[in-house]
Amino acid sequence: MFDIKWIRANPDLFDRSLARRGAEPMAEALVALDDERKKTVQQLNEWQGTRNASSKQIGQAKAQGDEEKAQALLAEVADLKAKVQAGEDQEREQTAELNRILAGLPNLLLDDVPDGEDEDANVERHKVGEPKRFNFEPKEHYELGEALGHMDFETAAKIAGSRFVVLKSDIARLERALGQYMLDLHTREHGFTEVVAPLLVRPEALFGTGQLPKFAEDAFQTTDDRWLIPTSEVSLTNLVRESMLSKEELPLRFTSLTPCFRSEAGSAGRDTRGMLRQHQFYKVEMVAVTTPDKSLDEHERMLGCAEAVMKGLEIPYRVMRLCAGDMGATMQRTYDIEAWLPGQDTYREISSVSVAGDYQARRMNARYRDEDGKAQYVHTLNGSGVATGRALIAVMENYQQEDGAIAVPDVLQPYMAGQTVISAS
Repeated sequence: MFDIKWIRANPDLFDRSLARRGAEPMAEALVALDDERKKTVQQLNEWQGTRNASSKQIGQAKAQGDEEKAQALLAEVADLKAKVQAGEDQEREQTAELNRILAGLPNLLLDDVPDGEDEDANVERHKVGEPKRFNFEPKEHYELGEALGHMDFETAAKIAGSRFVVLKSDIARLERALGQYMLDLHTREHGFTEVVAPLLVRPEALFGTGQLPKFAEDAFQTTDDRWLIPTSEVSLTNLVRESMLSKEELPLRFTSLTPCFRSEAGSAGRDTRGMLRQHQFYKVEMVAVTTPDKSLDEHERMLGCAEAVMKGLEIPYRVMRLCAGDMGATMQRTYDIEAWLPGQDTYREISSVSVAGDYQARRMNARYRDEDGKAQYVHTLNGSGVATGRALIAVMENYQQEDGAIAVPDVLQPYMAGQTVISAS
């Protein structure tokens, strides 16, 4: 959430960033709104000053026996009281309207974010591994899973509707192994603290990370005004909400394996087969909280942590720098990791790693004291480390055998009691 004082001081920079996201300039209109609010506040102060002075004169008039003057002053004070009450209501409405607009604005983009309107303008940063060439026609994950008898979309639809799946036996075990492998990697080698946090959160938590109010349709709300998390970024980032941290505590690094819930409101007709786009899926999330001078370095570090998962699984992938038009509204810069899927003969996103700057911290009031003792907003980052459901897809398709079996990657075998291959039951 932006500070209107900052927008006043940097209107051109603010509007340029909006333009890069395809939005109309707003600095002038926002400043005008704030000017109207300030006029109301100034008028209120004048009325309150006059009322206070008149109230004092009432006592003086009565002491002098001037009842006519006292009654006139009482009438004036009553009139001013009504004006002040109306003015306070107006000021609250103006402030609420200004804050409503500010809360819905996207984050400022970093200068190195590529320009562009959609994913076609994303820029490849680097590529790791060569796509495997099979001596048979590779299948997609759902074909493999259904043939093995371990992936059931039909039963899931009977239970919950479309965009759900039932995993069974060794495929369910393989997804669990992926999650445990990722958690161990991030906690033992990358310095993250494992967290088990709520899956149901208050609306303030979603507001803090930027999903509310603008993206309410993408999440599921309960009848008691709680929300199912669309990602554990929400729970992990809000661990520092309304906090005053010391500089010595930073950086903080958290990781969690949770189910995530998304309505997929804007994806009608996309990826309707298989597990690529589900209402419920598992993901290992990474969140970092750091100082402004370290956040860009932390972004590179976090990307490396997510890449380490892919390298350990020996899945070919590429890293993309997302363009302005394809980025999430809350982020300043995003890298996507895209895994090679032989069944689709293309790369598909498996992780997003992003830096938010102080955008979320302002919404959560998360601060730290710098070396001079001054309160500053922290910077927050988040990234998939990685989406276990999509990692399962990548493993199944890249490790498939001609007979439909799935070889188990070396790093996952300890989590599967040494099992090296998944075959039909």
